[in-house]
Amino acid sequence: MSALNFPAELLVRAQGSGLGVKVALFDVDGVLTDGRIYIGESGEVFKAFSTLDGHGLKSLQQAGIAPVVITGRDSPAVRRRVADLGLKHALYGIGDKLAAAEPLLAKLGVAWGEVAAIGDDWPDLPLLARAGFACAPPGAHAEVQAIAHHVTKAPAGFGAAREFCDLLLMAAGHYERLLHAHHATLDGGRSA
Repeated sequence: MSALNFPAELLVRAQGSGLGVKVALFDVDGVLTDGRIYIGESGEVFKAFSTLDGHGLKSLQQAGIAPVVITGRDSPAVRRRVADLGLKHALYGIGDKLAAAEPLLAKLGVAWGEVAAIGDDWPDLPLLARAGFACAPPGAHAEVQAIAHHVTKAPAGFGAAREFCDLLLMAAGHYERLLHAHHATLDGGRSA
């Protein structure tokens, strides 16, 4: 039994349009980071990412839900984080996120009802409006929060993406299995 609980109606909604969620779309600035961009004297960009969020994205992959990063900015820091997490799909420097997402979803054979998305600002609105399940962090723009099915308790860059991942995992029935696997020990796999 997990310590994490979501309302039953939210879990049903997080299953997408009855087809199950197969892809989860993530914005970066304001979702995987707190939205602040640090620029060094030489123009280098620094971003801080949460390890909680990173484990959530890896857990989605283990459950067969493909995490996809679609970001309006391109930076070595984001590319490094995506590579470190082993994510297979990421689109960088995207001005029109919908135009970039649709060919990828078609290639993956995924309909919008099988997509969950988390974003924080106007460029994310077309994705959130079409997704079977839409989520936003609490610091998201008011227009984004207005169409989100769920606004996370955790702030952006500090667990908002993990909360989104956990919700999707729980709705898909994978959360308990993945949690139990982390409780297993090396002395025969018994629960701790």
